[in-house]
Amino acid sequence: MKRLLDRNAIVTGAAQGMGLAIAKALYREGARVLLMDVNQGAVTAATKEIDPSGSRAVGRRGDVARPEEVQALVKELKALWGTVDILVNNAGGALHTPHVLEEIQEKDWNLVVDVNLKGTFLCCRAVIPEMARQGKGVIVNMSALAGHWRASLAGVQYVAAKAGVEGLTRQLAYDWGKSGIRVNAVAPTVTLTGGRVQGLWEAKSEEEKKKVLSAIPLGRLGTPEEVASVVVFLASDESSFITGITLDVNGGRYLR
Repeated sequence: MKRLLDRNAIVTGAAQGMGLAIAKALYREGARVLLMDVNQGAVTAATKEIDPSGSRAVGRRGDVARPEEVQALVKELKALWGTVDILVNNAGGALHTPHVLEEIQEKDWNLVVDVNLKGTFLCCRAVIPEMARQGKGVIVNMSALAGHWRASLAGVQYVAAKAGVEGLTRQLAYDWGKSGIRVNAVAPTVTLTGGRVQGLWEAKSEEEKKKVLSAIPLGRLGTPEEVASVVVFLASDESSFITGITLDVNGGRYLR
């Protein structure tokens, strides 16, 4: 039995990496998926990879930091399939900004906070009224271990944004639980997804890599598919009495 059969989902930042893995996982579990990304060509290609027929997956260009674009895509999802059942706020990351404090400029701070935190807020604000009218809905926000610990490949702007995502998650869960809406977050550690993270990891010396891996009790980095499986769990009825949490997916790194 597919866990998300006939449910309608929006995944932001879905053209590649973690977002694409999440979109694929939701689709495999029976959901219809609207893939949203700022890269039109990439999101079109990703959608064709998932569903060549276009019957259960569509790709649209959209910037999560622009409220009018977010609202338009939520409206389109409703027009296409009728309900808004799942929102996965995946768009974010360090976005190629410096991680050394002295090199971080105001524009770097604004970019990372706008996409990671403001974008999550805008998407939640757009879907929650629809979910409340339905009397149900699930939101899964993408945080990171950095949001409640520290970062190893990103700067303070990323740590602050992800900490904000976790606070937003808790408050929305509290405010909207009586309307049947569950809001949770997922917090991976370093996951080999995307060119930037891959490049930063490969640039490390073998000694540096061993140091990072030695802090992970399971002894390896995670994969996008492992994070996606947790998103599916939180989006499904298997987690029907879970809301307001941030679930670590880090191989035990937080224990060290």
